[in-house]
Amino acid sequence: MVSTGQPSSRLVTAVQQITLSSSDSDYLLQLIPVIKEVSQTRRVEELINVLNQLSTEKNGEIENICNSNHQEFVDSVQQLLTVREGTMSTATEVMEVQDGMQASVQKLAEAKKALVDSRSVRENIDEATEALDSCLEVLRLANQVHELLAKKRHYAALRALDELRNVHLREISRYKLADMIEKSVPATQRLIADAVMNDLNTWLYRIREASQYLGEVAFYHTEMRRSRLKQRVEDDENLRKFKLNSAIELVADETDEFDILNNEETETQVDFTPLFECMHIYETLGRMDHFKSEYAATRRRQKELLIPTTVNLLDEEEADLSSLLESISGFAIIERATMRKTDNFRAPVDVDELWDSMCQSAIALISNALHTVDNDEKLLKIKGRISLFIQTMDSWSYSTSSLQSLVLVIFDKYSQILKERFSEDFQEIVATDDYMPMPITSMDEYNKVVNVSWYTPEKDPSKLKFPCVLPFSQMYPLCCIDIRNFLNQIYLFADDQFQRSAVIDETLQHSLDELLCEKVCQSLIQRLSSQYPGQIVQILTNFEHFETACLELQTLLYEARASTHASGPVVLKALERFRTGKKTAEKRIFELVNSKIDDLVETAEYEWLSTTAPEEPSLYMQELTRYLSVNMNSVLLGLPTEIKELIYFDALSHAANMILALPLDANVRRITPSATKTLAQDVHFLSQFVESLGNPILKENLDELVQTVALMQTSDPDEFFDVSQANKKYGRVDRTNGAILLEKVREGAVVASNPVLSSSNAAFAALGSRFGINRS
Repeated sequence: MVSTGQPSSRLVTAVQQITLSSSDSDYLLQLIPVIKEVSQTRRVEELINVLNQLSTEKNGEIENICNSNHQEFVDSVQQLLTVREGTMSTATEVMEVQDGMQASVQKLAEAKKALVDSRSVRENIDEATEALDSCLEVLRLANQVHELLAKKRHYAALRALDELRNVHLREISRYKLADMIEKSVPATQRLIADAVMNDLNTWLYRIREASQYLGEVAFYHTEMRRSRLKQRVEDDENLRKFKLNSAIELVADETDEFDILNNEETETQVDFTPLFECMHIYETLGRMDHFKSEYAATRRRQKELLIPTTVNLLDEEEADLSSLLESISGFAIIERATMRKTDNFRAPVDVDELWDSMCQSAIALISNALHTVDNDEKLLKIKGRISLFIQTMDSWSYSTSSLQSLVLVIFDKYSQILKERFSEDFQEIVATDDYMPMPITSMDEYNKVVNVSWYTPEKDPSKLKFPCVLPFSQMYPLCCIDIRNFLNQIYLFADDQFQRSAVIDETLQHSLDELLCEKVCQSLIQRLSSQYPGQIVQILTNFEHFETACLELQTLLYEARASTHASGPVVLKALERFRTGKKTAEKRIFELVNSKIDDLVETAEYEWLSTTAPEEPSLYMQELTRYLSVNMNSVLLGLPTEIKELIYFDALSHAANMILALPLDANVRRITPSATKTLAQDVHFLSQFVESLGNPILKENLDELVQTVALMQTSDPDEFFDVSQANKKYGRVDRTNGAILLEKVREGAVVASNPVLSSSNAAFAALGSRFGINRS
């Protein structure tokens, strides 16, 4: 439906506004909303009418303008036509120029396109070249890693690999080559780790092979330190108490620098570079714990290879033992040096465990082979090597207590061998001795004997006349020599290189006691069964000197005692044994003297019923006094005065008792005055002999005998039964014995006063004597 009314003012205004647009685009932009609006309101015809109306108005305006300016318009049209012609020609020219330009532009576009295409290709080529160069650089670095690895430059190879991985692979990360190389990095790292570990194993093998020589050099260095210390002690006695490895010795030895691991003189050089490089690489790889465990396992295996299955201790040069100890020493020195040169790489407990294991293995080998050694000199050499080993390892701060115990085991065997050898020597000395005072022919010989024996001469040596004799027999100085040798050889074991302990002192004392008690004292005691008083006297003299020797030995052992914790004096059991032996010898002398006295008294032939008395003392009494005189002045001459007097005292006492027992015999029932006179004459003879000895004490032994014989001769027997008189004259006479003898004398007097009875008794006595019958 088309509207025929007047257009709205709003629509007219909008159309007028549109006509005022400055350009077609602006015109259309304003017209479009109006068209949309009228289309929606169904007023299109109204818009067309407005536009037509507006067009008519404008045409009218144009016509009016043209009518008023017609001529000018004609002229203008003419001008415009002229201009149009020129414009047409110009347009033709322009079209021609445009066609030329269009052809040129087309060519230029084609050239530009070709240029753009070539530039793109060039950029691609440049990019490809750059990528290729980067990949080639990566490949070069990868190859360089393997080249460095082949040249044993492991750390440089690891650094190059690290640079390749962290820097260069990032530049080509978009290429597959980067992935391939990235995947090969762990394998390359393992190659580097294996290569450096192989080099380390080679180094470990070489130092294991060189361990023995390194230990030999260490022993040499210790011996040099010993020599320097000995020289310093000789120069200054105050340094004697400072031993090897003491603080004073270490300070004094600082001026003599000696690097065991690197020394031109001994041609030793232990380079730890392979170990350091391996540690650095494994630490860089983050596998340090794995490397520590592998290294520790390798060293444990090498330690096992170091220890032999057996060791020969009988070799004259101790080659096996030296090789074993030097190898252990070199191995342990490397371990300690490794621990000192690194930080937390080798745990002290691991190093000490290896050391303890090697020590226990060495101790077991040596202990198992000790039974083959039966020579004390060989044991000294073995101990010397072990002591050198101990002192060497002490300087490297290793514990050597187990080795010290081994030395004590060796000492025990050493002392046993010495004891067996000296036992044989002592037995031979005791068995071959002549048990006579030792003769000396010269002052030189005298000095030698005195120097080796614990003997203090009673006389000034300058006043001696040779030849002379010493109180002891030759066994005493020979035993003294053996004792001194035994002590020296024991102390030779405990020299400056090995400090003596309480065990050594106790072993020495015990062994010395055993030798003196069982091999000397017991042997001498066994020889006391001899029937020769002279031999017994010499044994007793020897006992006295051995007693003196024991006292001296006690002092010597006390002063030489090594243990500072031991208290109290040194007491040798042998001292008491020799004292007991001396008493046994004295008793044996008493037994022999008294036995001889018994034999002599038993030969007495008193005629208790005789009527006549001989003018001379009885033969047995003469023999008895002669025996006592000779025995004391010859056989017992070597005894000390107090012992001789004691023997005299006991012998005289025994003789008096035996003589007194003769008339007291139960078979003697009567004693005639003549028999009493004979007995009195013998007793007087004995009394005079004792008086000639000049010792009143000895004479007192005969008081009972003399007073008893005087009682038998008394004319007033009643005095004996009067206490006051008896105490004065017969104080020593036994009351019972006196009464018995008085009764026998009284009956004898009766017999003597009857000649017939006396003669018959005499005849019977003669007959009894013939047939061995005694009847008084």
